[in-house]
Formats: sequence, C-alpha cells, structure tokens
Amino acid sequence: MAKWLEAVGYTLAWHEDSDLESTADQAIEIIEKAQREDGYLDTYYIINGLEKRWTNLADNHELYCAGHMIEAGVAYYEGTGKKKLLTIVQRLADCIDRTFGAKSGKIHAYPGHEIIEMALVRLYHVTGEERYLNLAAYFINERGRSPLYFAEEQKKNGNTFYWKDSLFQYQYYQAGKPVREQDVAEGHAVRAVYLYSGMTALAKEIQDESLLKAVKRLWTDVTKRQMYITGAIGSSEYGEAFTFGYDLPNAEIYGETCASIGLVFWARRMLEEELDSDYADVMERALYNGCVSGMSMDGKRFFYVNPLEINPEACKKDQRKTHVAIERQKWFGCACCPPNLARMIASVGNYACSVGEKLAAFHLYIGGEVVLPFDDVRILVDSKIPWSGNVCLTMQGTAEYTFALRIPGWCGKYRVCLNGEEVCNEPKKGYIFIEREFKNGDQVQIEFEMIPRKNYAHPSVREDLGKVALSRGPLIYCLEEIDNGSGITRMFLGRDSEIREIQGILEEEEIDLEVTGRQFRIDEWDNSLYRFERPNEYEEKVLKYIPYYLWNNRGVGEMAVWMHEIDI
Repeated sequence: MAKWLEAVGYTLAWHEDSDLESTADQAIEIIEKAQREDGYLDTYYIINGLEKRWTNLADNHELYCAGHMIEAGVAYYEGTGKKKLLTIVQRLADCIDRTFGAKSGKIHAYPGHEIIEMALVRLYHVTGEERYLNLAAYFINERGRSPLYFAEEQKKNGNTFYWKDSLFQYQYYQAGKPVREQDVAEGHAVRAVYLYSGMTALAKEIQDESLLKAVKRLWTDVTKRQMYITGAIGSSEYGEAFTFGYDLPNAEIYGETCASIGLVFWARRMLEEELDSDYADVMERALYNGCVSGMSMDGKRFFYVNPLEINPEACKKDQRKTHVAIERQKWFGCACCPPNLARMIASVGNYACSVGEKLAAFHLYIGGEVVLPFDDVRILVDSKIPWSGNVCLTMQGTAEYTFALRIPGWCGKYRVCLNGEEVCNEPKKGYIFIEREFKNGDQVQIEFEMIPRKNYAHPSVREDLGKVALSRGPLIYCLEEIDNGSGITRMFLGRDSEIREIQGILEEEEIDLEVTGRQFRIDEWDNSLYRFERPNEYEEKVLKYIPYYLWNNRGVGEMAVWMHEIDI
C-alpha cells in the first residue's frame, strides 16, 4: 500500500490524473483514521493487540512498513503539495523516535528489515527536523552491537529464530556485527542494499568517513564479486541471500526484482556522494535488465525471481529450482515486487539526472525535461537510447552553468559536440564537464558507439567459464526457445562469427542480434548414457538473441544468457 502511494506521488508530479489522485486521497483518509493517538500505525498490531507491538522487530516488519509509509508521505507531498500524509508519517516517525534510542527507558534496537534508515534521511530533508536524521544514525550505529538485540529479543519474548541452522546466522539481517566491520555483503539481499543505501545517505549527510569507507568496501564486494551481468543480486533461494564471491549460478539464482531495485537506490546515493561513472554504470545495468525484466510488456504480470537460464521441466521436477517461475505471475502472496517496480519506474527521472545550483549531472540518457534552479531555465533531453547512441540536450533559457556528461562503460568510442563544434575535454571519473554561459537554443550533441559486444565472466565464476554473453549498449541479450528451438544448452556460439543486428518485433525500434553458431545433434547418439568417443556431430544454426528484459512475453520455453563459445 505504501509503495503504491509513493508511486502515485511520483506519477502526479509529472502527470495530472484527478481520478488517481482522488483514489489516493481516499486511501490516505482511511490511513489517517487508522493511526493511533500516539502516532503508531501498523494495522497488524492495531487489529491483533497493541500490547504485542515492538516484540518481534527481527521478523515482523513494523519498522520496515513504517519506512515505506514515510517514503510515501514524502513522495506524495513533493508530488502534490498535500501535507496530510506527510503529517501522518511525521507523527509515526515521532512515535518511533520516542520509542527507540540510546537514552534510558527507550528500546535499544533496530529494524529486522531495513529501509527506515534512508526514509528518515528523506524526511529530514523535507522537514529540516534533525531528530529524524539522528534516529537514522541511531538505527545504523546500534546495528550488530553486543549484546545482540535480536538474540535478547528472542529470549525475552519466546520468538523463533528461523535461521538458527543457517551459515549466516544473524548476518541474515546484517546484524551479526557492527556495520563498520562488515566488508562482505551477507544475508538477505534486499535487506542488505536497503541498509547500504541508508548508510550511504547518512554518511554523506553527516560527513562520516568511517561509514563511507564501509559502504565503499561493500560496494566493491557486491558489484565486483556478487552481481550478475544483468544487475541481479542474491544468488541463493535459501534466505534470498548473498553467498560468497563469484558464486553466481544461472538456473538456481534467486535474483529478486526488489534486490535489483535496491541496488539502483544504492547506486544513486553513491553518485550523490561522489560523481563516478562506476556507480551510474551499475545503476543503468540493473535498471535496464534486472529491474524491468520483472514485469511483462503489458504491465500486468511479474517475476519475483529473475533467472539467467531456464529449463521449464527442471523448474517443475527439480526441488532446487521450484522457486524459479517459468512465466510471470499476476500477483504474489508477498507482493513487494510489483509496487516496487511501480515506484521505481515512476521516479526514474530522479535517477536520470542530478541537478544542483551549479551543475547538472546526466547519469542516464532518458528523454525528458530537466528543470534547472533558475527562472524558466530547462534542458530538453532527446535520447534514442537504448536502441541507438544519439542524444541531444537543448538549452531553454540562459544561465552560467556546468553539464557533467557520463560516458557509459559499454561505449568504446564517443563524440561530444557543442553547437556542432567537437568538445575534446578529457573525462574525469567517467564524466565530461562542460562549463560555460549556456544561451537559449544551445545544443549538446552526443554520439555513443553502440555495437554488439561479447562479455566474459571472471574465471572464478564456475557457471560461466568458457561461456560468452552478448550485449548492445546497456542491454544484455538472451536466447529463447521460441526463436531457436529446444536444446538451448546444446547450442554454441562461433568464436569468430559476426554478430549481426536485426529488427526486433516486440518493441518499437527494438534491435535484436543474430549470430552463426552450432548445435550438438543427439539424433545419432546411441542409447548409452556415456561413451568413449567425443561427441562431434554438430549442425550449423543461426542463433537469434533478444533483449533479456523482453524474455517470456511470447509463452513458456527455454532461455539462456550465457552460451558456450567454440571455433567454427
């Protein structure tokens, strides 16, 4: 509910919709009536007994739900100017602030599922109330300290510790040790990146160097050792969790949609702290692949899990893969992913560009309009990405200002021009800076080389050794059975084969890829399960690739991102 309200707030900020706004306002009226006099707002405990509240912070999501409601209150206020929901969430935050903290008489605890940390930083930005920032700092700094609160809570209230037989123990909640001592991403992936997002936002706000060093270490571990090529994270179904470096199974992956969305949240906050294209590259990769793959083209069906390889029979008969759905679902019992996608997509403008008093940094080249902090000064963005690499920024108004233009990691060659004259400035941490007095009608034209490329995984990634994945621009590609027939795992990509671009059929301007390969023949294999002779019966086959995010929009079938590569 809170995620949906947040998405409505973002939507109404750029698109008037009186019916949608009326529906949201009616929902907010109900929420206001449900709120207790002390500001408490969690209908599970309001219905089932307020005396039980705050008795299972590890697992019962009270602070998590509060965090989402706070995010909704801020977004709805910023999108509509209406304060009712903002007032509700302030009362809720005040209730939490009176309940938790270091002072005697308060509960010395933190949430089992993080998000309230970054929500409180946002509430501080809107209200200017430092107590919200201090509360966010308390939740982050208290986490993992001895004596461990969740262990004490279980003893006191008789709560079940669901992970007592696990390898990660309390690191499932990222609570096994203080956050500044955590070097490796562990436990539930969504919880983790939500925590890291809050840590980054707080570190920037209060200039906490030790906290910033911790998030940079964790960023390196996640993005250099535990992230799929699609931007998916969380390789294990058990605990929906990280495992260890380079353990990235393609068919048994968890790769929750919400985890990729959380990675986008984190990347944006890292960019706010430091303008470095490494963060934007990850943000773009996750957004175009690991996030939007979670939704069907018509917006009515969703994936919770986003595999990089699928065999429908295995998902029905192999217990290790039963968590992998062979097609998108209409809804889920735990429906966190669909409204998370809604708020992500509705707020994408906040990720495309960062605007300050003196600088606009373009992270994602998405068509739209950027409003600058001057009267009636805007930048019109005309972008053909992801299908071609042409971008044009047109100034409307006059201002002395700086543009920071990201050069994507997938781009080998590029050309930047100002009013037709080439700009030869060297990139700084992946951004080209143009500082000048921009006049009305000035144009910055950018041409990014966008060609098909082969991608190889680190040799320590056992699942992908000897395999190759194809990409073009920000998009990762895959093969589907509907285009290539069955037996995709018996198909091989030619090492020196030309990768050809062809017109796709699912999206407007879609570019698909085609390459000559081979497929093992099995029709002449005898009845033996094993034999001494090396199999050498191939048939030539033209392999067709589509963008990964579009898979499973034409029915159920096999799919794979990574393919073996051989000499032809």
